Amino acid sequence: LVRECKEKGYGILATGEMGIGNTTTSSAVTAALLQCEAEEVTGRGAGLTDQGLTRKQQVVRTALETYDLWHADAFTVLQTVGGLDIAGLTGMCIGGALWHIPIVLDGVISMAAALVAERLFPGVREYLIPSHQGKEPAAVKLADALQLSPVIHAGMALGEGTGAVMMFTLLDMAMSIYGQSATFSEIEVEQYRR
Repeated sequence: LVRECKEKGYGILATGEMGIGNTTTSSAVTAALLQCEAEEVTGRGAGLTDQGLTRKQQVVRTALETYDLWHADAFTVLQTVGGLDIAGLTGMCIGGALWHIPIVLDGVISMAAALVAERLFPGVREYLIPSHQGKEPAAVKLADALQLSPVIHAGMALGEGTGAVMMFTLLDMAMSIYGQSATFSEIEVEQYRR
């Protein structure tokens, strides 16, 4: 898909996903790859009650223990608990690196996919732009593991591409300033010195 988009003239792509239960799979992927407890990375998703959150954490913990995923490679983790959405997003991240197209990440599910991609093919992260720091507990851990700093901190609990679309506007503004602003010498301002 990334190659096809590049051939059509696209220069940047955004990720996003929609679904129910995908913060569960992304929590399992994150816990396995970062070798941490389910409770550290599993949040309320679409608004679980305390009881629902406890059940979700138990499901993640059981999957990690049943398949011994704390010691598994990234591809095994993806196959076992990743889900097709995370697999597709992982492919987008890898495709971005392969075809030199920046990929804007949106939310914890795409960040989990990005970590899988980076673990499979180190260096993929160089082509990733994180849009927002989501509310899920895994979001900060994923950003740290990827050494990426999301720009938007708005307490968003979304991953449907909303933050990525917002990021496009910020990137357009940055490129406008970079490409159209006058330099210090052009406006006769003395060069800043440290």
